[in-house]
Amino acid sequence: MAGEDQDRSNDAHDAHDAHGAGRQPSPWEWTGPGAQQPPSGPPQSQPLPPQPAPGPYGQPPEPPGRPPVTVAAPPPPPGPPPGPPNPAQALAVALLNLSCLGLGYVLLKHWKSAALCWAATAALLVVALPADPDGVPPGVLVGYGVFLLVVAADGARRGLRGHAPALQAPGRRKLVLPLALVLLLLVPAGGTLAYGAARDEAVEQQLLDRLAAADAQVKQSEGQSFTSVEATYRKVLATYQDLGTRHAGSRAGKLVPDRLAAYYTSVSAPYAKKDYCAAVPALEHLRALPGTVDRKLLGNLVGKADEPLAESWFECGTRTIGSAGQETASGGHLNDLIATFPQSPFTQRIEPTLREGLRTRDKAVRTAPCDAIAELRRFDTTVALLPSATYADLGEDTRRAIQRGDFACGLDYFKKKEFAEALSAMNDYAKAYPSSPQTAQARNIAIAAEIAEETPAAGDKVPSAATSDGSGMVMVVSNDGPGEVELLYTGPVTGRITIPACGTCTSYPTLLLPSPKLKPCSGPSSKYPKRTLTLPPGNYQMLQKRAATGSSAGMKKPSNTKIESGYSYTNCLYVTSGF
Repeated sequence: MAGEDQDRSNDAHDAHDAHGAGRQPSPWEWTGPGAQQPPSGPPQSQPLPPQPAPGPYGQPPEPPGRPPVTVAAPPPPPGPPPGPPNPAQALAVALLNLSCLGLGYVLLKHWKSAALCWAATAALLVVALPADPDGVPPGVLVGYGVFLLVVAADGARRGLRGHAPALQAPGRRKLVLPLALVLLLLVPAGGTLAYGAARDEAVEQQLLDRLAAADAQVKQSEGQSFTSVEATYRKVLATYQDLGTRHAGSRAGKLVPDRLAAYYTSVSAPYAKKDYCAAVPALEHLRALPGTVDRKLLGNLVGKADEPLAESWFECGTRTIGSAGQETASGGHLNDLIATFPQSPFTQRIEPTLREGLRTRDKAVRTAPCDAIAELRRFDTTVALLPSATYADLGEDTRRAIQRGDFACGLDYFKKKEFAEALSAMNDYAKAYPSSPQTAQARNIAIAAEIAEETPAAGDKVPSAATSDGSGMVMVVSNDGPGEVELLYTGPVTGRITIPACGTCTSYPTLLLPSPKLKPCSGPSSKYPKRTLTLPPGNYQMLQKRAATGSSAGMKKPSNTKIESGYSYTNCLYVTSGF
């Protein structure tokens, strides 16, 4: 027994030696006290005793009769220690981060930082797209550039000693740096070029939109008078000028010459419709275009408006001459034509055209003299505005036609029994033309018209120019009343006399007349102022016009008188009162 025990002890020693020789016990092997030791000697085949069921998660069962023992899992193996500095890898990671895609962080498997790069690039795209003609705000570009520099520096720091599994293969290490350079050129530079192209297209679209808006304004202005839409036309013209010069290479700029041709057609539409007066301001504007628009853009439009403008000045000036309110305008058009195009055929036609117009208006004096004379006066105002050296004779002929018209108009009023108008017209004629052969008759018609306002029979016959020549029946007219008296008469002859006031005469009470004691003009003959008329026999209408005095009001008194041959007449003019 003792020997057997010794053997076992040796076996145990051998087993211990085996342990010491480097055998590691299994973490799941139980080696505590009471554990069964393997027998010494060769292994024998013996039936295994029943084994209890394994514990949870494959752990060995707890020995019976003992408290459970918790066995800790082994710690994870430590990561690889930092490698030596790798400048090439640091440069590659920095360049890859500069590509805007965070690829340096992807290479290092630093996903959070890569996601931050993606988010920043996505935010830039949201701000930048769609491309705007003004580009990305400078603050956004500066901020994003600073961000790229920061992630490039951080990527270089991490890549200097970092572990990049994708670069373990020698072939990959050789390719990563060139690939980083290619991506740096391809992504940011390519993106910049692509965005630049998109921005250029946005600018082109913006310029085309400006051109379309200007075209629409031209279309809306068609059919309206140029003066009412001139401001709109000038605004459109400024747009065309800007697009055609500052943006000459753009698609919109290349369309400007065609748009200017359409602009010319639109503005000159009144001339095409032969509305010459409406065409004048529009054509004046078109003729002045070379002063505001580049001549290269205008092309054959330069000088195109000259002939139409000359024609419009001529037609408008000659057609409106004599029209009410157009005196200055028509003269201005003709003067502009003479001054601007002195050799134009239209300038040579002014004088004969105006002469024909004068003849037409002179003929109208015979049928509608008062209307014709008004037009002749306006005609004369226009002619007076023209160069006197050329149009002096025409002016003289016009004034002679006006003189004939003035007399004809006054006579027409008298014949139509418009006596107040006839009186005014004939008095004006006598004052305006004192040396005219018709002045005497004009005065007589004025006298007859004034009498006819009180006695219409005085207007039954147009008085001639005849006045008393000293032959005929004598009529002595005395003034037995206060105030000067003007006596107008018309019949076989027409005229007027004035009898001075009687300084000592007073008015007669109506209730006391007739009375031998109060008979008018019954005192000494020398008391009463007198005038003598010599009148051919005939019927006369007379009008007594007594001037007002301090004690009596002015008055008019018409009367009829028949002068017969072989008689002399006395006429006493006196004043009666109502008491």
